[in-house]
Amino acid sequence: MKKIGIISDTHGYLDDRIIHYLKDLDEIWHAGDWGGIEVSDKLATIAELRGVYGNIDGREIRLTYPKTLRFNCEGVNVLMTHIGGYPGKYAPDIRDEIKSNPPNLFICGHSHIVKVMRDQKLGLLHINPGAAGRSGFHKVRTLVLMDIEGSQMKNLRVVELGLRGEEGFITE
Repeated sequence: MKKIGIISDTHGYLDDRIIHYLKDLDEIWHAGDWGGIEVSDKLATIAELRGVYGNIDGREIRLTYPKTLRFNCEGVNVLMTHIGGYPGKYAPDIRDEIKSNPPNLFICGHSHIVKVMRDQKLGLLHINPGAAGRSGFHKVRTLVLMDIEGSQMKNLRVVELGLRGEEGFITE
């Protein structure tokens, strides 16, 4: 079994709350708009890190991470990109790949809106973890945690990290 954290749209911001929820995981998956290599460097010290670049990311992130990433975790085929849309409204850049070779799990970011939904037609689970950073129009910062055991995705939960503008310190 692997414990997974899915995060996106950090826009250069990591705080104690984000670290608190990601610190005991096996893998962290970042769906783009890192905002700087410092975010990648810090997350890589916590757990195995996979990711894609987003539309705001500069040269260093784009040289480090691909636009689209397909991989297997346990028995789950995962496809991740930053601008991906959602079931019924996939983005043009990824639509053909999703339809011709559907993954079990499709992850994207970009919208800053947390969304977890099934695509019944293609038989996949779609996850957008929302935005963990402070930049953007979202009101609450979020990330997604889940476990993968064999081909089963389970214990999926959305974590609210606090309001967009507040500092995220853990006081436990």
